[in-house]
Amino acid sequence: MSGYLVEAETLDERGKSNDPRPPQQQPPQPPRARSILTPVVIIAMLVGLFLIGQQALGPEEKEATVKELFEKVRMGGVEKVVIGEHTTVYTVRDGKRTQYQVTVPRADYWKPEKVDALTGGPNPPTVEFEEPSGFWTSMLVTFGVPLLLILFLWFLLFRQFRGGGAGGGVLQFGRSKARLATRDRTRVTFEDVAGVEEAKEEVKETIDFLKHPAKFRRMGARIPRGVLLVGQPGTGKTLLAKAVAGEAGVPFLSISGSDFVEMFVGVGASRVRDLFQQAKKNAPAIIFLDEIDAIGRKRGVGIPGGGQDERESTLNAILVEMDGFDTDEGIVVMAATNRPDMLDPALLRPGRFDKVVQVDMPDMKAREEILRVHARKVRMAQDVDLKVIAKTTPMFSGAELEALINEAALTAVAREKDSVDMECLEDARDKVRWGRQRKSRMMEDEEKKLTAYHEAGHAICSYHLPAVDKLHKVTIIPRGPAGGMTMLMPKKDVRLVNRQRVLAEITLGLGGRAAEEVFFDDMTSGASSDIQRATELARMMVCEWGMSERVGPVRYGITQRNVYLGADFVGRTEFSDETARIIDEEVQRIVSECYEKAKEIITEHREQTELIAEALMRFEVLDAEEVETLFREKSIEALARARGRKGEVGGSGQSGDSSQHTRHAQ
Repeated sequence: MSGYLVEAETLDERGKSNDPRPPQQQPPQPPRARSILTPVVIIAMLVGLFLIGQQALGPEEKEATVKELFEKVRMGGVEKVVIGEHTTVYTVRDGKRTQYQVTVPRADYWKPEKVDALTGGPNPPTVEFEEPSGFWTSMLVTFGVPLLLILFLWFLLFRQFRGGGAGGGVLQFGRSKARLATRDRTRVTFEDVAGVEEAKEEVKETIDFLKHPAKFRRMGARIPRGVLLVGQPGTGKTLLAKAVAGEAGVPFLSISGSDFVEMFVGVGASRVRDLFQQAKKNAPAIIFLDEIDAIGRKRGVGIPGGGQDERESTLNAILVEMDGFDTDEGIVVMAATNRPDMLDPALLRPGRFDKVVQVDMPDMKAREEILRVHARKVRMAQDVDLKVIAKTTPMFSGAELEALINEAALTAVAREKDSVDMECLEDARDKVRWGRQRKSRMMEDEEKKLTAYHEAGHAICSYHLPAVDKLHKVTIIPRGPAGGMTMLMPKKDVRLVNRQRVLAEITLGLGGRAAEEVFFDDMTSGASSDIQRATELARMMVCEWGMSERVGPVRYGITQRNVYLGADFVGRTEFSDETARIIDEEVQRIVSECYEKAKEIITEHREQTELIAEALMRFEVLDAEEVETLFREKSIEALARARGRKGEVGGSGQSGDSSQHTRHAQ
């Protein structure tokens, strides 16, 4: 640890150390004499208790002489005599079975004539000879059992009190569970983090301050005390914190928000104080609180009727330690959360987490960089184009992209390939997004036909709706919970959507149900997820985005604050019943108009829809090129010739991801 601190220390121009710690401030070491005396005292107490217990639980024995033994034998009052190597024990017939111990004059006292004298009376006792025990057997009985008991109590009690157990020890509940990262254990650097350049620049200022605080002090600048990393799950917040630990060169203490919570009152606040005490001893240092929303939720919504709120006391301790009377400028606190709206405002004020770093979902360029970082660990084929994969994975987080590369490597191993090629990457992309293909699931002919026409309805709508993305692949092979899919190739990352695109997406989603009605004059439950998605989009158009002329650009929320739990839940609406009726009418109008539009497209292009459905029933998978061939040749046999007359079921499995897809739920 000392070498770690020497690296972090720098000198200013006058040759003085800028280490904020006092020159002789070292953590106190426990006295060695006390650490040795404590187990000795405990062992002595345990041995004494064991011996006392032996005496209390053992049989009652009284001293007697050989003369008294023979006298009681002649009177017939002895029930049993046990002759040992050095002592003799006999039991009298007094109802209590009292035992007497006789010490014989010498080891060979009990000769045959003496034993015959014991059994010659009118009511002779039972005579038994005790087999002589060896030296080691005697030592084991005398000392082995107490020693085993002491060791057993040592591991169950003493180690727990000293904090050696898995739970941290009975007397260690108030100690922090923070893990101290060193340079040897932390191998993640900024080279391993891609796609979050702005976030990296933000945290680089903090690292620079910890390495060279003198230049900041000369300027009179105060580095932010806390850095809060905010972003959706999987965007790389924790990875960025690990990179900070690898780049900073200072002690890095990491702990999760849930580690502060225990069943005992006051443990969370005690662990917070202990955590900051450890950081002060090792300053300059970084504290990383992962998932801080577990303890940083808004205050003032405690237990109804009063009482102790452990979470609030823990949060109060954090607030005081970060910017109270006793603070240290050598400590920087980093935290990560995906729910910043739930945090207490006191955490976000200047002096605490006054720098909020947004870690966004990666765009196409960032996704390519992330894929290249993870692809360095995998053997890639020469024809792999990660730009294509990045283009066809919109809304993939960094964690999903890492899982994609790993899944592609597993697929290559399963197929006994020498390297990961594009086919493996594309299969892995579909598997990460939608799950594994379920080719073993057998569908009846009628169900297969319904699914084929359902997906053909989606495909024909996507082909003739210019506002949506281009068709990439349509399949009726079940994948995950879906019985079939229509996948689109996105043209670009979409940040904002206009009214025309939303209406086109609703029409596309209802294309499957429209095809069922047009071709079968019936409806199935397979369109349930499509209807749900279409209704959600229509309601967001009316209530959130102001895209309804009748309602206008007004937001209509339906949430209410929970006084006790500090969360939002569906409760009292923020508008009148008349407005609610208008909203329902508008949502129904939008969905109905889009549904009629979908039926018009399918009816107008009925022949093309039938071609796609029949080809799906035969080949089960069609990509965009094959759909173009169908429309151009207007023959399934021409498509079979284009596929090399293979007629394989399921195709190659290659597919593209999309921002929009439809599913046939079973």
